Amino acid sequence: MRPSTLRALKRAAELTRQNRLTEAVLIAEPVILTADRYESAEIRGWLIDHASEFAAETETR
Repeated sequence: MRPSTLRALKRAAELTRQNRLTEAVLIAEPVILTADRYESAEIRGWLIDHASEFAAETETR
């Protein structure tokens, strides 16, 4: 997976934890839609492996 794709997915996870779903989709959707079939498989695997990160609570400091 390209580093830029991974950064986008991680940022989308962070935004999702902050209840900023619209922004998360705006960041993740373009990289998901432009991925070739090999990168799509890597993205799918990453999303499955990190699904709990999208639902986790953010720490309050």
